[in-house]
Amino acid sequence: MDWTDDGIVLSAKKHGETSSIVSLLTRNHGRHLGLVRGGTGKKTRGVLQPGNRIEARWRARLAEHLGTFSCEMKEAFTATVLRDPLKLAGLSSACAITEGALAEREPHQPVFEGLLALIGSLPQDDWPSAYVKWELGLLGEIGFALDLSSCAATGQNDQLAYVSPKSGRAVSLAAAEPYKNKLLKLPGFLLRPGAIGAPEDVNEGLVLTGYFLERNVFGHTNNGLPAARNRLTDRLRSKPTSKTCR
Repeated sequence: MDWTDDGIVLSAKKHGETSSIVSLLTRNHGRHLGLVRGGTGKKTRGVLQPGNRIEARWRARLAEHLGTFSCEMKEAFTATVLRDPLKLAGLSSACAITEGALAEREPHQPVFEGLLALIGSLPQDDWPSAYVKWELGLLGEIGFALDLSSCAATGQNDQLAYVSPKSGRAVSLAAAEPYKNKLLKLPGFLLRPGAIGAPEDVNEGLVLTGYFLERNVFGHTNNGLPAARNRLTDRLRSKPTSKTCR
């Protein structure tokens, strides 16, 4: 068995004295594991940083075997955010969420393209808004889409302000009034393509997507959401807030 594919490094864990077991999100073969011999060496270790885009060649005697990867760097995304702890936290969170959410060897090309676009947005100041929208899109791709098209109670699509934690459907401001304390806030920037959320809107968006990720995807784990995701939310909450949203 032998294939070559475009990949994004999700994680690399030491195996034995000098090798690493690497988890990649590939364009055509989904999330895939493989052994990289010499993966702990100085040169290769730099290639295998989470978030880097590589060209990977996988080889195995049988399809069900772990197999081995040989990897060549295509884009060193990780190096561009190493000096920015917040952006590095965003990259680490995205890789950890992707690794935990996807079953192995199931193709998810939209997830690959979405993660690649998110990583490419990190140099921009508005990347936190893109991150929340990426998590929302990931939920949809793996079968847990939220319905934000209209109010669950009235069927109307105006003044949508909350989401039901039970159904994942939007609720309008008026319909939510009697029980709004039991609902999740829906920041407006998630309803408008290209819109950018203020810091408090981004934080509310992370609460929203985090709730459904934890319930539907990571609920089977003892620790809930990945630690990298929790570190990201902690860092974003410590940022000054603003009232603007465009």
